[in-house]
Amino acid sequence: MTTVLVTGGARGVGLGIVRCFLDAGFDVVTCSRHEPTADLGRAEFVRADVRDLSQVDALVTSVVDRYGTLDVVVNNAGGAPPVDAATASPRLHAKIIELNLVAPLHVSQRANTVMQRQETGGVILMIGSVSGTRPSPGTAAYGAAKAGLANLAASLAVEWAPKVRVNTVVAGPVDTEQSHLHYGDAAGVAAVGATIPLGRMAVPSDVGQACRWLASPAAAYVSGSTVTVHGGGERPAFLAAADPS
Repeated sequence: MTTVLVTGGARGVGLGIVRCFLDAGFDVVTCSRHEPTADLGRAEFVRADVRDLSQVDALVTSVVDRYGTLDVVVNNAGGAPPVDAATASPRLHAKIIELNLVAPLHVSQRANTVMQRQETGGVILMIGSVSGTRPSPGTAAYGAAKAGLANLAASLAVEWAPKVRVNTVVAGPVDTEQSHLHYGDAAGVAAVGATIPLGRMAVPSDVGQACRWLASPAAAYVSGSTVTVHGGGERPAFLAAADPS
């Protein structure tokens, strides 16, 4: 059975990823700084802060000790509060970049050490965001970190091949239990969904299914790539403003 580690899998997108791998019969371990409030099924939970190297080392070691292998890592832990880049503290900017870019590098580095020794190697996935592919006003440091994450994945895919495949899943707006923090009430979520060509925001399982495919033999020749899960993207604003008549 394949062993998967999903960081930040106790809620939101991460929980959707955990459930997709569980549905496929994988052994799943997830971590978070806080105890989960949602049902994780048979997934194992480990309390850990991925920004702390000693905790990352202990986390990876515990997975290998219990399951014998570490086959897939999904670097999902991340996020940032809305903040004005002009007035945010340097410390806050540094913490956002640490969580969304530096921590995934450290987790991946530790996982790669294990995977390189395994006959079947392994797969590392980064959960990116459209905030890293377009302007990200209000979350500038987050967008910059996510842009760097995709480049990091492409670089690691070259360095760690052929044993380890590394890819990025770029997620568009996702409707989670925390959607109200960014989009407001149900009407706000629906209004955002209406701007997306497929007519709705993503749900966590949309991202999870993409991860499951990238981790499977069906994607055995996919590495250093970016899979965008955004429902067709965002309709360009100028089209609404233009009046060709």
